[in-house]
Amino acid sequence: MIGRLNHVAIAVPDLDAAIRTYKNVLGGTVSDKMDEPDHGVTVVFVELPNTKIELLHPLGDKSPIQAFLDKNPSGGMHHVCYEVDDIMVARDRMVDEGARVLGDGEPRIGAHGKPVLFLHPKDFCGTLVELEQA
Repeated sequence: MIGRLNHVAIAVPDLDAAIRTYKNVLGGTVSDKMDEPDHGVTVVFVELPNTKIELLHPLGDKSPIQAFLDKNPSGGMHHVCYEVDDIMVARDRMVDEGARVLGDGEPRIGAHGKPVLFLHPKDFCGTLVELEQA
């Protein structure tokens, strides 16, 4: 049911420093910063031949990324995102199998302009999973 790996998200305490690292040290192609107020983050994507790295930085006082950084001050891997053909079919199947969808269970529009959902990390080997409609 899950498709290709869309991205791996890394929460960072200093977005400009992270951009410099991925651009200058690793030689990556880095997007412009994008504020995503509905998700409480500022994001930057690093394009790779087969996927992307998403750098996440808190946007606003109620950002879930700030809570993550409070526990992990140096930053770290926040989630993985898999593509699915139909997000509603995927959600319903996963819920039927016992997975928990975070929030109200309804998809929201993500940074790529497509519907996304997040799944509880306790149901996926300790990893927060994002599903994005392909």
